[in-house]
Amino acid sequence: MPKWYEEQSKQSDVVISSRIRLARNFAKYPFSPKLTLEQAELLCEEIHNHLEEKKTKLEEIVGKYYYYNVIKASEIEKEALVERHIITKKLAQKKQPTGVIMTEDESVSLMLNEEDHIRIQAISSGMNLLPLLEKANAIDDFISESLQYAFDDKLGYLTSSPTNIGTGLRASIMVYLPALGISGKMDKLIDEVSQQDVSIRGVYGEGNKSLAYIYQISNCKTIGMSECDIIQNLITIVDQIIKQERNRREYLLDSNFDKYEDQVYRSYGVLRYAKQISTADAMTLLAQIKFGYDSKIIASEETPSFYKLMMAIQPANLQKILGKNAGVKERERARAKFLNESLPELIHL
Repeated sequence: MPKWYEEQSKQSDVVISSRIRLARNFAKYPFSPKLTLEQAELLCEEIHNHLEEKKTKLEEIVGKYYYYNVIKASEIEKEALVERHIITKKLAQKKQPTGVIMTEDESVSLMLNEEDHIRIQAISSGMNLLPLLEKANAIDDFISESLQYAFDDKLGYLTSSPTNIGTGLRASIMVYLPALGISGKMDKLIDEVSQQDVSIRGVYGEGNKSLAYIYQISNCKTIGMSECDIIQNLITIVDQIIKQERNRREYLLDSNFDKYEDQVYRSYGVLRYAKQISTADAMTLLAQIKFGYDSKIIASEETPSFYKLMMAIQPANLQKILGKNAGVKERERARAKFLNESLPELIHL
């Protein structure tokens, strides 16, 4: 079955994906940081068994799914799930019983005993927050039919961290912002949106910096606003950022087309013929090639799925492709070979 990130979507020149996450806890258990080993095991078993008893109904909502016992997985398997954004690093590193329920296309995942008892995540390519919220809420309602959530009439859903209390909703849109990044506009943009209860962080890299110019834009406020208001605020801001990015790209190409054309072709040449390459260098070059495709500097019969390639060349997922553990040097050679073979021949425009 194709994965969600293999789908092409509108606005793919800027928007990579949308994600909805709902944080929930159950009234009968302490918050996850306070769970004993026995309680953590009972929690995971109870949720898993509840879902299995009504599997047909749940599959009507999400499609085919399976349960993955994270605590029993190898370190590479866990890291590969983190790299594909199915689970968080926090879940991967937990020593208590944990698990994840995920669909075959990886568009829906339910993390068990992460920071909260359950985190419902729905993700898709493109900007689709409202349909994703509808799906996440359907899963939420399905679970609450039999299991009682920790809920306060004044505060809303009770969560392990005060930053999630209320709706428990974290909505986010992953975007590709090369022109704003190249132009040094990101720090100002991050400061501006923070005043509107929205955060921007680099997906790959530390702090505000991001390899491949990929950023995640998310709501900060989860209480005092409805779910729809939170999402509409985020969509309005992202629409403005998309416009800024496209305008900046047009300016860069108008002012120095030869420079960026050369960068795109150089990047393509390196990835087509390199014999070894690091993750960071490959990500940077893929981002430059994507810029070339989006700007119609280069083209091929079939446009590559750049985000799919970016996830595939991460260390753990690359080792899964290889089917074995591999050291840094072996991974660098394998990464280069994979990209040599994955990039299509260019056509003349």
